Amino acid sequence: MKKIDIKDLGKFKLVGGLDVYRRKVAFTVSEISIEKDDYFSKIYVYDSRKVVQFTSGPKDSNPRFSPDGKFMAFTSKRHKESKEAELYLIPTTGGEARLLTKFKFGINDYEFSPDGKTLAVITPVEIERKKKKDDVHIIKEIPFWFNGIGWIYGKRNHIYLVDVESGKKRKLTRGNLNVQTLKWSKDGSKIYFVAQEDRGKKPMISDLFVVDLKSKKVEKLTDSKWRIGDLVPLEDGTFILRTNTLERGIPTNTHIYHFNPETKEVKKLTAKLDRSAYNSLNCDVRGPSRNPLVYKDGWVYYIATDGPRANLFRVNLDGEIERVIGGDRSVETFGIGEYIAFITQDATTPTELYILRDGKERKVTDFNAWIREYKLSKPEHFKVKASDGVEIDAWIMKPVDFEEGKKYPAVLEIHGGPKTAYGYSFMHEFHVLTAKGFVVIFSNPRGSDGYGEDFADIREHYGERDYQDIMEVVDEALRRFDFIDSERIGVTGGSYGGFMTNWIVGHTNRFKAAVTQRSISNWTSFFGTTDIGYYFAPDQIGGDPWNNTEGYWEKSPLKYAPNVETPLLIIHSMEDYRCWLPEALQFFTALKYLGKTVELAIFPGENHDLSRKGKPKHRVKRLELIVGWMEKFL
Repeated sequence: MKKIDIKDLGKFKLVGGLDVYRRKVAFTVSEISIEKDDYFSKIYVYDSRKVVQFTSGPKDSNPRFSPDGKFMAFTSKRHKESKEAELYLIPTTGGEARLLTKFKFGINDYEFSPDGKTLAVITPVEIERKKKKDDVHIIKEIPFWFNGIGWIYGKRNHIYLVDVESGKKRKLTRGNLNVQTLKWSKDGSKIYFVAQEDRGKKPMISDLFVVDLKSKKVEKLTDSKWRIGDLVPLEDGTFILRTNTLERGIPTNTHIYHFNPETKEVKKLTAKLDRSAYNSLNCDVRGPSRNPLVYKDGWVYYIATDGPRANLFRVNLDGEIERVIGGDRSVETFGIGEYIAFITQDATTPTELYILRDGKERKVTDFNAWIREYKLSKPEHFKVKASDGVEIDAWIMKPVDFEEGKKYPAVLEIHGGPKTAYGYSFMHEFHVLTAKGFVVIFSNPRGSDGYGEDFADIREHYGERDYQDIMEVVDEALRRFDFIDSERIGVTGGSYGGFMTNWIVGHTNRFKAAVTQRSISNWTSFFGTTDIGYYFAPDQIGGDPWNNTEGYWEKSPLKYAPNVETPLLIIHSMEDYRCWLPEALQFFTALKYLGKTVELAIFPGENHDLSRKGKPKHRVKRLELIVGWMEKFL
């Protein structure tokens, strides 16, 4: 059998973005073209009997069925010369797609009205217009940019109504509101939506609003205390909300609530399951998908991260919770018609479409059949009892051609977040390393999602219990698996994992090579330069750089640069607005100034999502750099 290679990245088919009407399922299949250095996508339809390609592409996605099932809307970019996002409509019986309209700054989301005659579209809008030829940025607010988008100052997301027959559009919301998601009322006279009222001063707060389509009057229904992510309006005038109450700041789990706007009564439906109501598992080969919230027959269906797995759950209004789709895997998205359609993956199987009907599950696509020709290392789970008695989930993956009695180098992988998780999802990077002869070690230390709020809450304690957990995982792996060469262990991670890699090399010399990616090296500079810095750093580190100057410096890996002895490769993207380029530059400069072994790789035109959504050739180059660095020093 074959070994997986870096350039096999181009073979993955990324299945995602589904919608369901009765027995029909529309979904998107994306391809990664290394040769053309781009991504391409088409829409497919499963009609309960067979799967057929429905659109020709090259960049069709986000399908939505009309309420009567006669039409499908989708977004695309079919005109190469146009930079605008295009919205199309096509009969579900087939035929030519008709361009409805275009939006200059993209389409974030959209929904059909109950009668199918109107589409409500969320799109970025300039609320302060710049002169066309003026290339000077006059900035009056924070945040001024956002990762993967670019400049956002002077813009807000607003709702437009698009006539399905004529394609004419009219603006519905205005002003400072920043709309995030929407749902129509059953009679089509109102639209309920979630929006930020003041993203500069209250960046973590979003509220539930309603707008009357005749009067255009907007009313706020909640009290600016929560971060609301999604909603489902019920027939009795109450709502199902996916909400984070922020009681413990960012580590607070997002739960499902029942909300009565008249009485302001709020009930946490998922109180019996201390887990986040979304999928937070890491994966580098997944397709774009919505995170649905579906109410059907008295049950609310939602995805939650439960340890190293993301499963489909349902909860009723009495708070009774059931696991609908379980297993050691990652449920990416789902839809409900006459059966449940869902997209899932696991550690050795990339994304595919499945259906659940009458309690029986069936796989209906096989776009990634090529993977069965490859010999893959399956993650082996082990528990680590930390020094304070808490159990930590950890895994190793043996080299593909593993031989008993032989010693192997190992690479410790650290996930980002920190409130995400590793688990039963496909990581191409891990399989590349095992194919190259490395053992891969990974874990979910304190700070990770999926294990409850107490476990996730490391605010003001970065580099303490989380660092201990990671080092104790390495100790336990060496004790259990004698084929790991303790003198040849490397470490790598991105975002929070990059911060932790920087922290590790400043606090121990036990690793012989390190690769830090999209990292944080200085919390003070992070506070003032990144899209989320001004609220993420105060939440995670405590206070701000003026009232906690010492704390910000104590938790900054830059402080410990003189201690670094591990050869370090720094990988960073030029347009990473989550952890901006200076985080890499200052750490590289410090280490070079101090005479350390360090190199810096900067990727132009890329952002914080280089490893997941970057240009295919850059993704290949990144993996080549990581493997090359580990091979050189291990």
